[in-house]
Amino acid sequence: MKWKHPPIIKIYEALGAVADGRIEISGNTAKVYSSSRNKYYEVSYDPEKRAIMANDNGSFWKGYLGYPSIAFLMKAGIISYEPNVGDLLKGVAWKDINQKHKNDFDKALKEILSSKTEGERRLLVDFAFKIDDEIKGLNLGILGKKAKPPEGY
Repeated sequence: MKWKHPPIIKIYEALGAVADGRIEISGNTAKVYSSSRNKYYEVSYDPEKRAIMANDNGSFWKGYLGYPSIAFLMKAGIISYEPNVGDLLKGVAWKDINQKHKNDFDKALKEILSSKTEGERRLLVDFAFKIDDEIKGLNLGILGKKAKPPEGY
């Protein structure tokens, strides 16, 4: 089984998680803390099987590669990460913004990008499309059984 392709906002969320230092990697596993830092998601990766698992909501409920997995892949050097791009998303309250827009990710992303300069927006959008292509190229499988996401804010 393969992961569904993630909504593009999940790449932005992953960039923010790495920039905020919300990821702790130990070998092929990681803890990725939410933007509220009140909970964390667990990520496991098997490079030989080219498969990954995380217990975030998107992965569990929707079957797409969630931002914790993408953040792991960035931090581990499997896909690209550029600190100058990630830094543009430091401190974004993703959960609050997504909830404000009732998880309409297009509206949430529009709000986030509207707070940036034209040059910053272009940098972010171009980089997100680059990562989107890298994720497509990985064609990652689902590693093991899906685990329920942690509860809380």
